[in-house]
Amino acid sequence: MLALYSYLTATLHTRVRVRDQRGLSQSTENAILLAGAVGIAVLIISAITAYVQANLPS
Repeated sequence: MLALYSYLTATLHTRVRVRDQRGLSQSTENAILLAGAVGIAVLIISAITAYVQANLPS
């Protein structure tokens, strides 16, 4: 009985677990989201600056 228990324990502990590789790593996702947020901020600031420059009295 001890041999069977030892065999089952060793088998379960050495079994390779398959990792789910469908997503990106957390740091990669954060970098992409940050780059997107910076891009949107630049577009908004550029649009507001262009609007103000176009409507300033000469």
